[in-house]
Amino acid sequence: MKLLSVNVGKPGPNPWKRLSATGIDKRPAEGPVAVAAPGPKGTGAVGLAGDRVYDVKHHGGPDQAVYAYAREDLDGWEAEFGRPLANGVFGENLTTAGLDVNGALIGERWRIGRDVVLEVSCPRIPCATFQGWLERDGWIRRFTEAALPGAYLRVIKPGDIRAGDPMEIVHRPGHQVSVALVFRAVTREPELLPLLPAADALPEELKDLAGRRTTA
Repeated sequence: MKLLSVNVGKPGPNPWKRLSATGIDKRPAEGPVAVAAPGPKGTGAVGLAGDRVYDVKHHGGPDQAVYAYAREDLDGWEAEFGRPLANGVFGENLTTAGLDVNGALIGERWRIGRDVVLEVSCPRIPCATFQGWLERDGWIRRFTEAALPGAYLRVIKPGDIRAGDPMEIVHRPGHQVSVALVFRAVTREPELLPLLPAADALPEELKDLAGRRTTA
């Protein structure tokens, strides 16, 4: 398991949400990138130095500090798209190899390099910016059907990371609530919602959502 690239956003216009900008255009960084826990949601802060989000209502903050996507899943989409998909094109901060990102358990912890430890918190939910950026009509539906959302992570231990760093799983919780399962539960398979409370590390807003939908 290793980190193929660390991707930092290059601000650009966002006509798809009528916002001032978007940071979805992420490019591989040269050299080390500092990782630290961001401030509260609503400020635009994320976990990587030099990066930020602009849709502050829906992105950023401690539960969405870092976004990871597997190169293996990008390769699958590459075949479907019929064109190359570079590391970072899905807006991910970390492009990984050899790690089952969607099968990761909520609360699972990864060490990257010597110092950094991140904790899996929740899946990515697709939005209009994502669809517009990739120029794929129906992309939100297709991405949802595939249930390969990638994982948001919290910063547990800060430090520097760089392309080529080894990755290892240093903690796996005792439940079976994976990133993909949470995604399926909150999108197309509400019958899975009762399984989510087993994951203590799930963000409070998703716990509340699951509770409301289960009791409705």
